[in-house]
Amino acid sequence: MTTSQSIGPAESSMSESRRRVDPGELIDQQWLDGLLERVDEQGLQLTGEGGFLAALVKAVLERGLSAELSDHLGYEKGDPAGRGAPNSRNGYSPKTVQSEVGPVGLEVPRDRDSSFEPRLVPKGSRRLAGGLDEMIISLYAGGMTVRDIGFHLERTLGVELSHDTISKITDGILDEVKAWQTRPLDPIYPILYIDALVVKVRDGAHVVNKAAHIVVGIDTDGIKHVLGIWVQSAEGAKFWLGVLTELRNRGVRDVLIACCDGLEGLAEAIETVWRQTVVQTCVVHLIRAAMRFVSYNDRNAVTTMLKPVYTAANEDAALAALAAFADSDLGKRYPGAVGVWERAWERFTPFLAFPPEVRRIIYTTNAVESLNYQLRKIIKNRGHFPNDDAVVKLLWLAIRDIEDKRARARAKDRGKPNKRWASGRLVEGLVVHGWKQTLNALAIAYPGRLPEPLN
Repeated sequence: MTTSQSIGPAESSMSESRRRVDPGELIDQQWLDGLLERVDEQGLQLTGEGGFLAALVKAVLERGLSAELSDHLGYEKGDPAGRGAPNSRNGYSPKTVQSEVGPVGLEVPRDRDSSFEPRLVPKGSRRLAGGLDEMIISLYAGGMTVRDIGFHLERTLGVELSHDTISKITDGILDEVKAWQTRPLDPIYPILYIDALVVKVRDGAHVVNKAAHIVVGIDTDGIKHVLGIWVQSAEGAKFWLGVLTELRNRGVRDVLIACCDGLEGLAEAIETVWRQTVVQTCVVHLIRAAMRFVSYNDRNAVTTMLKPVYTAANEDAALAALAAFADSDLGKRYPGAVGVWERAWERFTPFLAFPPEVRRIIYTTNAVESLNYQLRKIIKNRGHFPNDDAVVKLLWLAIRDIEDKRARARAKDRGKPNKRWASGRLVEGLVVHGWKQTLNALAIAYPGRLPEPLN
């Protein structure tokens, strides 16, 4: 991963100390205890309209706005030094802003020549920056729809926001999505996975099924990275050529093995963009495709007969196992299942040349199934998406949310032996189990294509 700026340890420490102040250090505990006793005795609610916290936020904001105006005018309220000044205070304007503790009614101070531009609550803003927006985006990333979020905020905080306002808040991260989708990538990913999620997207007057393709690359350190998300708007090689060319333009110069599920035109596009790449058809998808021709009662028996094919020691043994299945009663009963394997044979056999630790990683796209499982839980709440950008936005937010949780867990293990750690919101997966053995096998199979390790 690359960063736009390098910060030294001393500078970083000083910057952190300036930014992070423990709010508890600013609060007098005796004052707080007495205040909470009064709140409890009088039966006041904490949040929502008329709540204690909203009143506290109002007092703090109005004090801050008054200080901003004093700084703008150059003198404090009531200071004789302000007499005869070219600009002066001119009363207040009422304004209600939404916050995570409920609606807050403010009296915003004015000046006579209307040159005062408050920074704490900018003109035109109807929400307190930060907290409420982040809450809405977090709820959206967790799978809640715009309507669900509006209802949740009104019920819990007493905040009423229109659906259009909530949509605009979530659209505010589109620039981040575009920056992520076009970020520079590593020059080589030994293994690339391409898998898809089916989503419903509005297309004119109709709602159609589309495939949201997620490309995951394993870098030379064995770490999984989500390289991008593409919603398929056209079929075949042209679409895939555009996706893979985009990856190449972002810096990917070589891929050793690409594991996919036999999508139309994908293998040809991979070999066009990266001529030396081996395309490996996902074995699990092959089994599923074969099962479409098999009755339910015979599926276990057919699966048992197919196992010697994909666990064979080499291609000759796999071919013999497939021939045995084709000559069996089940093979003759379900020739369509045999045909699935015969048509995919050239794309199926590459992984048979590797030892078991490599086969385990490349024989199926299930290596990204844990991610897809979590993403499916999020998208299932939506009947359909209004457009392709909405699909990418939600999936990116969900991935960021998943990886933020992982990064927080890694941060807790910082400094412990045999533990990785990383900063928050790093779109990064876990280290592949047994990667060192896999990397050694790949280095032998593809000499000269992996970078030399740094000393």
